[in-house]
Amino acid sequence: MTTRNKNTRRTEARETTPPSLIAYHVSERGEKKFWTRIGAAWDHEDARGLTLQLELLPAGGGRIVLREPRDEEGEVIEEEGA
Repeated sequence: MTTRNKNTRRTEARETTPPSLIAYHVSERGEKKFWTRIGAAWDHEDARGLTLQLELLPAGGGRIVLREPRDEEGEVIEEEGA
């Protein structure tokens, strides 16, 4: 007997849909700020929340900042049909 993962459709959709926001850990050392990408967030279908997927968790303080995805030139990446 095989077991089917009920979350497969959601996981596949999240992996193929670009994130709405990118999660960064921001730490400060003196006057410098260091931004490290740590994950991403996707809008819920009902537009009443976000799913946040973190690839790592900061251990030494700092803060988590969510920002719109940008291309290499710094332009905001728009979703198709938006």
